[in-house]
Order: sequence, then C-alpha cells, then structure tokens
Amino acid sequence: MRKDSLIKLIVCIVAIIGIFLVGVRPLAFSIRQGLDLQGGTHVVLEAEDTDVAKVNDDAMNRVVTIMEKRVNSLGLTEPIIQREGERRVIIELPGVKDPDAAIKTIGKTAVLEFKDEEGNTVLTGEDLKDAQAATNQQNGQNVVNLEFTDEGAKKFADLTTKNVGRTIAILLDGETLTAPNVREPILGGKAEISGQKTLEEAQNLAIVLRSGALPVKVNIIETRTVGPSLGQDSKDKSEFAFAVGLGVVLLFMVAFYRLSGFIADVALMAYTVMLLGLLYLLDATLTLPGVAGIILTIGMAVDANVLIFEHFKEEYQIQGKTLRQAMSSGFKRAFTTIFDSNVTTIIAAAVLFFLGTGTIRGFAITLGLGTLLSMFTAITVSQYLLKLMINSKIAENPAAYGATGYMLWHKEDLKTMSGQPDKPVKDAKAGKEGK
Repeated sequence: MRKDSLIKLIVCIVAIIGIFLVGVRPLAFSIRQGLDLQGGTHVVLEAEDTDVAKVNDDAMNRVVTIMEKRVNSLGLTEPIIQREGERRVIIELPGVKDPDAAIKTIGKTAVLEFKDEEGNTVLTGEDLKDAQAATNQQNGQNVVNLEFTDEGAKKFADLTTKNVGRTIAILLDGETLTAPNVREPILGGKAEISGQKTLEEAQNLAIVLRSGALPVKVNIIETRTVGPSLGQDSKDKSEFAFAVGLGVVLLFMVAFYRLSGFIADVALMAYTVMLLGLLYLLDATLTLPGVAGIILTIGMAVDANVLIFEHFKEEYQIQGKTLRQAMSSGFKRAFTTIFDSNVTTIIAAAVLFFLGTGTIRGFAITLGLGTLLSMFTAITVSQYLLKLMINSKIAENPAAYGATGYMLWHKEDLKTMSGQPDKPVKDAKAGKEGK
C-alpha cells in the first residue's frame, strides 16, 4: 500500500505540474478578450427629436434593445451597450475588424418601405417576419431574402398584382435599395433585395432589417478607437500581476505549511488550469475586471487549505491523533466554515452578475466560478493528495507538515484549549505517531 500510494502521488503531482507549466499560458490567451485587452471601437449615440417621433424613456429603452440585437448579431466578443443620461447610448465593440462597417450597421434607423410608382408606401418593416443574407445561385448576386408576416404577405401580393409591368421601389431610410420591375404577381409572401456588393454587406443589411426600426432618430456623436498598444499594455500588466500573485501565494504556503503547503500549491495549479479551461469551454470573454477576479480567487483558493491545516495542527497536538486521523478530522471540522464562507461569496457574485452590466458581470463570473472551483479543489484534490502523502510515509515527522513549531510555541495555550489542564500534553518532538 505504501508503494502504491507513493507511485500515485508522484504521478498526480508530475501530471498537474506538467499540465500547468505547459498549458496555462496557451490556455489563458485562447480565451476571448474584451475591449480593454484586445482593443476595439467605442461609440456614443445620441437620440434626436423629429416631427415624427420624440425622445422619451420608452423610446430610449427600445433603442438599447434594438442595438443589443444588432450588435450581438455581428458576433462580437462581449459588446457593451448601455444608456448614458436621457438621450445617449454607449456601445463598445471589442476586436472589430471594420469599425466603419459596424458603425454603419448599428447606426441605421432601418425604416424599410415598399412603394408603388406613385410613391405610396404599401408595406413597411412592421410587415417583415425575417430577413436572411444569401447568394443567388443563378446569377451569383448577393441578396437579402425577405419573408413577410401573414398580413404583410397579403399586402405584398396586392402590391405586385396591381403593378404588373411597372416598377416598385424598396427603400431603407429614404434611400432606394432596389427598384425591380414586376413581371407577375408574387403570392408566396417572400421577396428579394439585390444590389449588395459583398455577402458581408448583405448580412449587415439583414441584421438591421431583422432587429427592426429604431423608434427615434439617432446620431453618432463620438467614435473612439482603442489601439492595440493600450490592449498590449493591459495584457502585459495583467500577466505580470497574475504571475506575482500566484508566486507569492505558492511561496507563502510552502514557508508556513511545508509539505502540506506544497500539496496546497499543487492543488492551486490544478485549480488555475481548471478555471481557465472552464472559462474557455463556456466561451467567456476575459476583461481586466475578470483578470482581477481570477487574481482575487487565487488567494481565496488557499483559504480553505489554511483552515484545514490549522485544524490539523490542533487535532494532532491537542488530541494526540495520528497524522492520518488528524488530517481527516481537520478536513471534517473545516468543511462547515469553508462552505459558509464560499456560499456568501457566491451570493455576492450572483448579485453582481444579475444586477451589473458589462465588465462588472465579467468580474462576477470569474469570482463565482473561482470560488466554486476553490472549494472543490480544497475538499477533493488537496485531501486526496495529502492522504496519498501520509500513506506513502514520505515524512512521518509532524514538523514536515508545519506542526512542531506551533506546538512548542503555544504549549500552555494548547493545554487550556484541550479542556484537560491536569493532563500533560504530548510534546510533538518527543511523541511518536500512533500506528
């Protein structure tokens, strides 16, 4: 059993440290990054009163909702769309390749009209059910396929029936997109907009049409590009802070708890890899507040181990238990405290996530996930590795687990804590572990 435990211990430690050293950096940089890390575009929109529509709170809320639909359809990483004051909306677009195209897409009022030759508007965007970009298989043109609602299909059929041999105009925000000649009535409730130069342009138009028309006119009053130099500077500082924070914690645990601290460090490496891997699998977007959350949870990840090791000292030195018994009791006694403290942190993270916006939610995600994983690694990985170490009998001297010094310095206090002042407490140096 001793040999088997030793082999398992060595394999586990080597595997965890190896995966950490080889995989942590590539894994960290494979996670999607937000505006503050990779750069992007910052846009400020301002609503304007017109004769047709006035700016009010309901209209601005609808503007934000429509902007969210448009920006999310662009496939950007963790965009931020939020109101500022009574008339403004702030939009941050991380990693956009073509800022001008993105701004053009999100800024369109998107008033779609179908007019006959007399200029009468027969259909509008309200009659539209869906819009999808495609490439016409016959002529290779980039088009937008429209599908109308039931009521819209009736209007479109009536429009084409009455205008056979004539042209109808399809306009967006007052500009003619196309003016096809009607050869025969179209009854299927579907139409096609052609004239888009590229498929991407057709896709952007489809996004605008699907999201609906803005209730009020909006103007772009500020456009600011966050350059790659700021993003790279942020990355470098974040990476340095992460390395320093992790290194200090690793050294602290080894200095104070020796072999137990080393096992806690190995568990911390496993925790770091699991956290980054989970963020990658969840397709999360990492921002500077998110990095701060990760660094914060590094310290929190060893809190549970500290509680466990302190209880282990008490169990070994006061109760005279064996190393194996003391370690098992230490985990059991610390569990309630660990559970309560982590639950309160998770509750705080949940409140930040559901009530916060943008990068605050990113911080909440890393804090919540990190807290859950820290509790998991403390009560599973750390415990398993420590049991293997004790069973392998690498070190039977309690000093190797940080216990002896504590015993000698606080001998009298421990007598009182034991509740047995008349019974001598076994000196850790002289005592031997029970078998």
